[in-house]
Formats: sequence, C-alpha cells, structure tokens
Amino acid sequence: MHSLSRAASAMIVGIALYFTLSWGTEALRILNSPTYGLEEVWRSQIVFAIGRLFSLDPIGLIKLAAFFGTLKLAVAALCAVHILDRLRSLFGGKADSEVLEGALILVVLISIASVGPAVWSQSADLVREDTVQLVLAAVGAALCMMERSHGHPAENAKPAASMELTATPRGAPWYSPFR
Repeated sequence: MHSLSRAASAMIVGIALYFTLSWGTEALRILNSPTYGLEEVWRSQIVFAIGRLFSLDPIGLIKLAAFFGTLKLAVAALCAVHILDRLRSLFGGKADSEVLEGALILVVLISIASVGPAVWSQSADLVREDTVQLVLAAVGAALCMMERSHGHPAENAKPAASMELTATPRGAPWYSPFR
C-alpha cells in the first residue's frame, strides 16, 4: 500500500507539472499578446462564444480574454506552489493538497466552459485537448482524495456509543421521559 501512495504522489506531481507548464505558457502567451490572444482564432473560440452569448463589444471581448489568461496563470501558479510544497515535504512535514484541488476545480470549470464552443464549431482537436485536460484534472482530484483518505485513517470517526454519552450527563439514564 505504501508503494501505491508513492505512485499516487508521483502522478499528482506529474499532473501539477503538466498544468504548470502548459497553462503557464498559454497564460503568458495570452497576457503578452497585444490583443490578449484573440488573434489566434483556434484557441480563442471560447472567448468569442461567450462574447456572443452575452453580446459583448470588442472591449468586452478583450477583457474576457484577459480574464481567461489570468485564470490560467493562477492555475499554473497554484500548481507550481503545490509542486514546491511536495518538494518541501520531502525534507519533513506533509504536503497539503488543498491548493492543488482548488486549481483542479478551476481547470474543470474552464475545460467545461471551453468544450461547449469546441463542440459547436465541430473542432475535434479542441474537443480532444479540453477532454484530455478535464480527464487529467479528474484523475488528479481523485488521487488527491485517495491520498488524503489513505493518510488520515478516520480521525473524526467516533463510536456511536461515545457520541451518545457526550450529550447526557455522566450516570444519567439514556432515556427518561419524566425528568
């Protein structure tokens, strides 16, 4: 079981590294572009689809593209923080996976939002890319949950009898209707 924990930790770090590198480079590409990545039509279909849905003007589209670039940069930064936390845990302590889980929730939300326009435009490459990212986020979250449940064996679980006794004074009968 200990080797499963090490394999899960290695996969979690690999997934965090993937999102750090891929979403970090994409976020930097978006944020360094003068039009916030809107010149690349293939990758900015989500911005145009959401802009069409909310009837945004060109300035609104640019703000929305900057928002998505900032979200992707935040996900990359959170994944990098988690990698550093994992490296710190090698020297002592325990890695906290809540930061990575928050980043993976953002990945799921962005991937779900971007797979819709990819399906509507019948772009199989975008659907594949978003689906792969969605599956990686799901696997990462499942591994984090597995690692957390494996690392904390029922700390909060108490026997039912002890929970009953905490509500009544010591020595009192468990049921007395005419007190």
